[in-house]
Amino acid sequence: MLPFSQMSNKRSNSFRRAILQGSRQLKGCSLRDEVGLGLSQRLVRHVAYETLPREVDRKWYFDSYSYCPPPWFILAITIAEVAVFMYYGFQLERMILQVSSPSFLKSPLPYHPQLRAQIWRYFSYIFMHTGIEHLSLNMAMQLLVGVPLEMVHGALRIGLVYMCGVLAGSLAVSVTDMTAPVVGSSGGVYALVSAHLANVVMNWSGMKCQFKLFRMAMALVCMSVEFGRAVWLRFYPPAFPPCPNPSFVAHLGGVVVGLTLGVVILQNYEQRLQEQSLFWIFFCVYTLFVLCAVFWNIFAYSLLDVRIPPAP
Repeated sequence: MLPFSQMSNKRSNSFRRAILQGSRQLKGCSLRDEVGLGLSQRLVRHVAYETLPREVDRKWYFDSYSYCPPPWFILAITIAEVAVFMYYGFQLERMILQVSSPSFLKSPLPYHPQLRAQIWRYFSYIFMHTGIEHLSLNMAMQLLVGVPLEMVHGALRIGLVYMCGVLAGSLAVSVTDMTAPVVGSSGGVYALVSAHLANVVMNWSGMKCQFKLFRMAMALVCMSVEFGRAVWLRFYPPAFPPCPNPSFVAHLGGVVVGLTLGVVILQNYEQRLQEQSLFWIFFCVYTLFVLCAVFWNIFAYSLLDVRIPPAP
């Protein structure tokens, strides 16, 4: 057995010490068999079975989770996105297909290829949505998947996956769909959902969430509907040519992040990420992609003589 000082995972250093001191012990029975739980405890147990494939992890999480801090990152992002949408909804006097308003892209938030030197737009575009149908699907997936994941993995890890998906989405558009703007939080949402679904598939026998096949199918249907809506809108005749409608490529950028960096983060619940070689491999690949995309944005537009639509 390894000496206690060589135990590298976070569960070993905290929980096993508690066991040795006799202050805490895991129960032998299944977590599902526990009775007399309060509402908050039942919620924690439900989240444990939704996200973790191993019973020992579920028990440790149930035993140690204290709602402090709460899942603030996903909730804060969601509230901000809804608030910005409502603000522009009243300002533009429309809630459905806000993108059809002539003032929609004049906001300082959306990514626009003519304004790509304004670095904040590669992130701030998540606060704008093409309409209430766009916002509703993204918020539903973001809350239903993001909040349980943040309760288990914490704001730092989930925020890292989400923001990496957001940045990858806007950069992917700037490289592959060079004339199109970008709006919506789909890059971050698809990174989280793709990582979670891949984690469920890879640990299928260990995941004990109820109706998992049906729920996976429903998640894929929601993702497909949202992606189909984005593709249709991209190729629909724009209301104000020559500027095209927002791109759908950000969705794909988020999926790639979720299936690589996101899967590694979600699979290593009990271990420090900095000790995982696969995490560093994917993180280095992601960093290389970001650097290449930056150079592409600096030089490719002029070298390829891309006709960028005028700024809104």
